[in-house]
Amino acid sequence: MAVFAGTSGDLVADRRLAYAEALAESGDLPAAIEVLAGALDKVPGWAAGWFRLGEWHQAAGDTAAAVAAWEAALAADPADVLGAGLKRDLARAVPLTEAMPSAFVETLFDQYADRFDTALVERLDYRAPELLADALDAAHPGRRFASVMDLGCGTGLMGAAIRGRAGHLAGIDISAAMLAQALAKGLYDRLDKQDLTTLAPEPARHDLILAADVFAYLGALEQIVGWCASALMPGGVLGFSVESEDSAPLTLRESRRFAHSPAYLDEVLRAAGLAVLAMQPAVLRKDRGEDIHGLIVLAAAPLTGTRRQGEGEGMALA
Repeated sequence: MAVFAGTSGDLVADRRLAYAEALAESGDLPAAIEVLAGALDKVPGWAAGWFRLGEWHQAAGDTAAAVAAWEAALAADPADVLGAGLKRDLARAVPLTEAMPSAFVETLFDQYADRFDTALVERLDYRAPELLADALDAAHPGRRFASVMDLGCGTGLMGAAIRGRAGHLAGIDISAAMLAQALAKGLYDRLDKQDLTTLAPEPARHDLILAADVFAYLGALEQIVGWCASALMPGGVLGFSVESEDSAPLTLRESRRFAHSPAYLDEVLRAAGLAVLAMQPAVLRKDRGEDIHGLIVLAAAPLTGTRRQGEGEGMALA
């Protein structure tokens, strides 16, 4: 899932990186590290160079040097387009990161948009939208939802699965390229480019909010679930998928995606005033030939609007 922009703005440094890449591919990591370190002496603010150096140090078994290189990449680019902070935390014995850098997510999906559907559905057997639609059918057979919000809508795979049961269908996503793909499908009544980590609170207006394969990129869920609670009408439903992991409430995986435990999800949903309707184990997709196990979750807002003025809104603003 790496995003790598190689150019440093210095022709000599770029040529040294190209030579170092060739050395690394031939198996001579010590020489590659030496060449790239020399290039970084010329351009110490080159985030992509530090990121690659960290990868090579890690491959060579020097975790401390890898962490130091990723720290330098993060210092050079605090927005962290490359996700160096995630790599750094994965190398630590106890990861500290509870969120994925927005710039990293936006760049990743902008680059991925034109091949997203083919890669995810045909090659990785991605099933989250269909699984969420099936769960809704089981919990609310025949129910039509007047106002649906598709969080992290991407190219519109969730939109396609729910369009037939939606009155007004809105979608938001951080990636302009992904939104362009969704727009071309003609599924949505409204599409907006927004960062899910900075959503402004809004009044209760949706009777269904969906997030298919989105929370793996957010990490800690208190803020986004609080936002959803405040934006749901009485009796409205929140549906989402997550990768699952029982060992800790929140786990940063080698894929640089987050997994969540059932106990953590239950705690966050109940704290937001939402009742858990379903939490079903499922195989969400494949990765490198292996099944990715997760949960399909449905939760409901209470039928009265009392909670809307308190718990949910407060968490959304936290």
